[in-house]
Amino acid sequence: MKKLNVGGQAVIEGVMMKGKRTVVAVRDADGKIVTKEIKGAVKNPALFSIVFLRGLLALYEALVIGTKALGFSAEVTGEGEMTKKDIIITFLIAFAFAIGMFALGPLFLAQLMVSKSNPAMFALIEGIIRAAFFITYVWVISLFKDIKRVFEYHGAEHKAVYTFENNEDLTVENARKYTTLHPRCGTSFLILTLFFAIVIFALLGYWTEMNFLWKIVSRIVFIPIVAALTYEFQRLTAKIIDTKLGKVLASPGLLFQKITTKEPSDDQLEVALVALKESLKEE
Repeated sequence: MKKLNVGGQAVIEGVMMKGKRTVVAVRDADGKIVTKEIKGAVKNPALFSIVFLRGLLALYEALVIGTKALGFSAEVTGEGEMTKKDIIITFLIAFAFAIGMFALGPLFLAQLMVSKSNPAMFALIEGIIRAAFFITYVWVISLFKDIKRVFEYHGAEHKAVYTFENNEDLTVENARKYTTLHPRCGTSFLILTLFFAIVIFALLGYWTEMNFLWKIVSRIVFIPIVAALTYEFQRLTAKIIDTKLGKVLASPGLLFQKITTKEPSDDQLEVALVALKESLKEE
């Protein structure tokens, strides 16, 4: 029987876990752990068997579920209830910021630095700038107290997952000893996306000569394509994660997790384990 893959994300003072169900657990101001089941956005599971489409669907579902989980955690912790309008506005602002900083910003700088007659070098420099922007941004926000706590819950999520994967009882004592770095983390997806963007935009430069306006359009239009290819590649590498090649491929993501995960407290581990236990219950 195929073993269930579990995983999730950190939220404000809590963790969302996806197992047999998707459940978010949050510690409220009184110290009580509150849980809530979150329904998926994609109603037809068969769609996840379609190559390339499943990557886009998984990304869409992760965004929808993640936003709902964050909204619930904000409500429980007293940060304020998020309406659908608030969620949409927040998403649009975040999307516009991401496009500006991580897609168009590097493109503008690369345009100033590299000859447009060398598409491979252009894509490489653009990719290096994009990676530098992204890593610097994440490192800077990791210094903020509230974000650091979210990263501690991220570490708690990984420790809880390791405990399940090693068939141990889901207790704080068992989870405490594991590392906060996990090869199936979404962080690895982000790092791989940066790499695939370099390859795809280099090939685009070879196949067709584009002026600056079309380069801008391509960086936006090809985001879903880059994401879909990255998803398929990560699925393939997950099957060889225990081999030498698999470990090499996973190493950039694990290295980056040294920023995005922090050592959690026992209280934070308890929250992650509650989320995991609830997610493993039958619907």
